Amino acid sequence: MRTVSLEQLGRHLAALPGTPRVVVSGNVSVPWEAVRVLDEARETYVINALNAPPGIPDRPGVTAETSFVGGGMRRHSNLSYVPSRLSLVPVLFAGPLAPDVVIVHCAPARDGVLSLGLEVNVLPAAIEACRARSGLVVAVVNDRMPYTMGDALLDTSAVDLAVEVSTPMPSHDPLVPDEDSRHIGERVAARVGDGATIQAGIGGIPDATIAALIDRHGLRVWTEMFSDGVVALERAGALDPDQPLVTSFLFGSQDLYDWVDGNPRVRMTRTETTNDPGLIARQRAMTSVNSALEVDLFGQANASRIDARIHSGFGGQTDFVVGALHSRGGQSFIALRSWHPKADVSTVVPLLDEPVTSVQQSAIVTEQGVAELFGYDQRGQCRHIIRDAAHPNVRDELWEEAAGLGLA
Repeated sequence: MRTVSLEQLGRHLAALPGTPRVVVSGNVSVPWEAVRVLDEARETYVINALNAPPGIPDRPGVTAETSFVGGGMRRHSNLSYVPSRLSLVPVLFAGPLAPDVVIVHCAPARDGVLSLGLEVNVLPAAIEACRARSGLVVAVVNDRMPYTMGDALLDTSAVDLAVEVSTPMPSHDPLVPDEDSRHIGERVAARVGDGATIQAGIGGIPDATIAALIDRHGLRVWTEMFSDGVVALERAGALDPDQPLVTSFLFGSQDLYDWVDGNPRVRMTRTETTNDPGLIARQRAMTSVNSALEVDLFGQANASRIDARIHSGFGGQTDFVVGALHSRGGQSFIALRSWHPKADVSTVVPLLDEPVTSVQQSAIVTEQGVAELFGYDQRGQCRHIIRDAAHPNVRDELWEEAAGLGLA
């Protein structure tokens, strides 16, 4: 690993042939200093990042490529969305989406080993694929990045160039759940017993679910990401002290970042492991909690598109739904409000008119109640969704539509 200036990095990037594919750390770990240098150095390039926040360059010559669309790419003029389960993105890097450059955001080395900090995810696979084709691996080394363990550890010998920065990491303090989120979280939590393994997605409802588990004991964590709620569970004694907390990326408050820094209890783990349905199925009483934009009377969930436009992607939802249902004592929930507060429409619709993100949940949970799905025939599932999950204002209409669909 050779430390260079940002100006020198720009010269290396400018010398690359063709239109290089550049994979960068995503979520809250985007190495913005290097992204700006890349954009100044190259007329054309492909930038690949998962759930990228606003700031991704949008101009002619820049292709924004991803399998999970964040706010920084959602309205990009040249978005290249590659549909994929998150667990399969490393396979794409080893084949059709092979990277020419990987730029990762790291904590400074300890004993010759860097750390990927808050974002492991698909980055180890990207680095391996890049090195296999003699590509360029760059580390943006930030002394404000927490040093995490597990698959976050990156030997300096795997890095060609490094630039040093000192930039605060994006953070947010825990939010107080609104009333609907609190009710939904409590309903899901009531189904989770002591000793269960938890995966919760991103958002207010998963956060409220974690908060409602504070009085449990022996809980385990196997998830894509976690935030401050897991720290609260640890401090309350709700977690199994003998099991590592397995996750792939992190986002939360500075308190969370201070807690994970150098903490061997937190095992940052590459996506091929966290999102492998076979490994998920081996976890004790695996409980998956995810949200959706809408569900229909067949129990299908759309968490990806609005008016046919890609809003996010499959992410890990399908991986965890399948894995949880194969776990002994496992459960999978889609949790959402019955009424969309901004769009002022029901989130329960007769039939999705968008591509399906996931199917075959254990139950759909709203502030109205819990609609049991698994093990019931399609008419039973439909009856439960209308009676127990849908908003009262649309139940009569849904019954009429159900009859037309052969469900009533």
